[in-house]
Formats: sequence, structure tokens, C-alpha cells
Amino acid sequence: MTITIALNGEPRQVAAGTTVAQLVTELDAGPRGVAVARNQEVVIRSEWARTPLVDGDRVDVLRAAQGG
Repeated sequence: MTITIALNGEPRQVAAGTTVAQLVTELDAGPRGVAVARNQEVVIRSEWARTPLVDGDRVDVLRAAQGG
């Protein structure tokens, strides 16, 4: 079974029960330099594995960029 979330504004299908940590892994983003907001609330890294995504969630995954 899958659910639909909005990932950085784009619809994305993920397996039901997917956590924030699993999503970050699927995106190959790695935890360093990454911030995640779910429904406009920052999810602290220590909670990623305990934060399941639900149908209709808006998730923003932001990566720090180096340079100037």
C-alpha cells in the first residue's frame, strides 16, 4: 500500500509507514547538512526514525549548499 505526500512541492508515492529517516535515505541525501520539515514544522534529526509520514503530508527536505 502506498500513500501520496508532497515532497518539496511535488507529489510522490511512498510506502505506507515510511518514516522521515527512510525518506531521507531513499533520497540518498544522508543526514549531514539536511533539514526536514513536515507540514511546515521542523522535524529534529533525533525524531526522524520515529516520525511516520501519512497521506497528504507536505515534506520539505533542504540540503545545505557550500560556496558563496
